[in-house]
Amino acid sequence: MPTIDVADLLHRFAGEPAPTIYAVDERAVGSCSYKDTLCPAYPHHSVLTCSPEKITTKNQKDTWMYSITHHGAVTGVTGSCHQFTLDSGEAILVDCGMFQGGDAAELSAGSGELAEQINFDIRPIKALLVTHCHIDHVGRIPYLLAAGFKGPIYATRATAMLLPLVLEDALKVGVTRDQRLIDRFLRLFNKQLVAIDYDAWFAIPALPGVRARFRVAGHILGSAFIELDVNSSTGKESSSKKSKKRENKRVLFSGDLGAPYSPLLPAPKSPYRCDDLVIESTYGDRLHEGRKDRRRALQKMIERSLRDGGTVLIPAFSIGRTQELLYELEGIIHQARKRKGKAAHQWQHLNIIVDSPLAADFTRHYRELKSLWDAEARARLAQGRHPLAFEQLTTIDSHHEHLAMVRHLQQTGQPAVVIAASGMCAGGRIQNYLEALLPDSRTDVLFVGYQAQGTPGRDIQKYGPRGGYVFLGGHKVEIRAGVHTISGYSAHADQKDLVNFVKRMRVKPGRIRIVHGDDEAKAELQRWYRVLVPACDVVIP
Repeated sequence: MPTIDVADLLHRFAGEPAPTIYAVDERAVGSCSYKDTLCPAYPHHSVLTCSPEKITTKNQKDTWMYSITHHGAVTGVTGSCHQFTLDSGEAILVDCGMFQGGDAAELSAGSGELAEQINFDIRPIKALLVTHCHIDHVGRIPYLLAAGFKGPIYATRATAMLLPLVLEDALKVGVTRDQRLIDRFLRLFNKQLVAIDYDAWFAIPALPGVRARFRVAGHILGSAFIELDVNSSTGKESSSKKSKKRENKRVLFSGDLGAPYSPLLPAPKSPYRCDDLVIESTYGDRLHEGRKDRRRALQKMIERSLRDGGTVLIPAFSIGRTQELLYELEGIIHQARKRKGKAAHQWQHLNIIVDSPLAADFTRHYRELKSLWDAEARARLAQGRHPLAFEQLTTIDSHHEHLAMVRHLQQTGQPAVVIAASGMCAGGRIQNYLEALLPDSRTDVLFVGYQAQGTPGRDIQKYGPRGGYVFLGGHKVEIRAGVHTISGYSAHADQKDLVNFVKRMRVKPGRIRIVHGDDEAKAELQRWYRVLVPACDVVIP
């Protein structure tokens, strides 16, 4: 049967007729209530079947008049997408992220790509709320619009500024290079995008009795956790006497929470109250190194590479991690100017390379949005320092310049620090550096963020210290480079931070749903929460 992907559906944005989908997901044959009809999840296409079951959890102890359904981030750390539905039928989505690594591999082969990505009924969805603009939280937005979603898309002002850049890059890398189609999509997307200030309550018109606000999450610039204030009289009315008591419920979606004391951004603060919490668990079973320890480890590892005469490769996402690393490197270089000796001299002449046009764009926006920086970062600016635009920083733009730099470092072994995407080595320019330099023992690879199962980054991290190999672009690449991990540079809260986020709430939740983590991390965090709040119903969907 013929299939279709989002590249074809982008033609709809150009005003061209949309093709017909004749098959969506054969795993669901016989199970979809819309079988042999026009499936509401794809209002522009005739389909035979819909997708398999969803995971829904609902509080059975109280009449809370809503349910929460998860369309991603329940079997791993990618594809974040959560649906909040009133009993009266109206719903919103919180995030609509792309599946990556092993999560993406679980999608069945041979089905229409749109059907794989948006495998739920979009008719009830009245709005989308975005916690932040990492691809695993926003990457399915083009598919959502292609499936017919026309509601408002709410985000913080900083996220609204960065999000079009992220989606444009994602479309170019994974869907189409046709700029005409991309521009038409972006015009449609921007009409639906609504920028909201932090801490400001706003109504969601199609959901009476529900209002929302964004709170600082400290993960990346513009990131937020989302609070919903739900009038308990909203939705289907109960005949119970208890239902006559009108008490609003607070529902919280954590998005990705940041680690306290991270460079540039203020730490998240727990809300006063939460009744129902959906929380990430990326590092639910681990603790990060302290700020001083991780900076010392970064400096020590780079100085060792300088002695060896090789290149330090740091895979990092274009937004968030890249800017934090630049901030830390500027600090080390600034301190080196006050010291004497060979190492200090080398730091003052070390080339720091950011090989990512997208990262360069984000870094420029970070500088423009310095009002959102923390006090320490603003103090550096007041001293006349430029933590994201210092003298030794080189930005690689064109593909030709990129390939020339890869060849230059491969042939000369010149000491340099290269920061390039993607952070999990699953694509992007970092792959060319890895193919060229992993077999060179003078090279060091430094991981500063989470590496999901099924990604090349996880394989390098696991097999590199054993002298193993990794497949990149279909090629087997021997690993002779040094492989290192500094967990403290993760932009995610660790186990202690996640526990403290709940501990510091004055009114603790009655239910906690743990998502966005590997099985071990979720189970360990669940154990901690059950000890912290014995009366709470702590579930792993």
